[in-house]
Amino acid sequence: MPSSSEKRRTFKKLHLSGCFVMPNPWDVGGVKHLEHLGFKAVASTSAGYAWSRGLADGQVSRDMMLGHIAELVAAGDAPLNADFEAGYADTPDGVGVSVRFCVEAGVAGLSIEDYSGDRATGLYDIDTAVARLRAARAAIDEAGGETLLTGRSEGFIRGKPDMEETIRRLRAYAAAGADCLYAPGISTREQMSAIVNAVAPKPVNVLMGGPSALTVADLEAIGVRRISLGGALARAAWGGFLRTAKELLQTGAFTTLADAAPGAEITAPFL
Repeated sequence: MPSSSEKRRTFKKLHLSGCFVMPNPWDVGGVKHLEHLGFKAVASTSAGYAWSRGLADGQVSRDMMLGHIAELVAAGDAPLNADFEAGYADTPDGVGVSVRFCVEAGVAGLSIEDYSGDRATGLYDIDTAVARLRAARAAIDEAGGETLLTGRSEGFIRGKPDMEETIRRLRAYAAAGADCLYAPGISTREQMSAIVNAVAPKPVNVLMGGPSALTVADLEAIGVRRISLGGALARAAWGGFLRTAKELLQTGAFTTLADAAPGAEITAPFL
């Protein structure tokens, strides 16, 4: 298995040119399968892991998440980017401590978002958000600087879909030391192009969380460097689970089991 440093170098190289898909498993089996299929990097999903523990997204503690992330890192050779939510702290100092722990878990990259966790207040004010990103950058640099830092602006998925403000924040996060920029919730060519152009030459991550007419080739043509799926794979798996369970309960039929993957196919990467 490659070392943490080797994984981090590989991950950074992926951000230099082209466009790659970074799907989001929520368990060890998922990491192994995605690597077996040929994906060059994976990312954790806070939502997918929370649901697997019977919790809502945002209810997982820092210690639980760090243990989960370390388990995923150890599961395969592919670099892992941590969905590290808001850094499990409000203050910049607290974010720095959390990021240090995350780096020690062996991640190749991690993201810090600007959502405060409070629906009433929404996003952190920009000065606080920038200070939190700077603290994350400092913690990474103190650990050797190899881990890639992604700055996330959450306005489009937190009821504040303001492109001008999103770009203002992403530029500020880039200046604060973010290596990659990310605004989950943007969905059109125009939105993606606006952000790619606004933060160039920094790479941009785009979330593809649902059906879209756009393809990987389309996103690469726009200039997107990295594509993640967030909780979409987990929701797809839960969709199959719930459809089968509801059919059994409501009609007594078993027809949806026709879509189940063969046991041998599931087991193959584990042998």
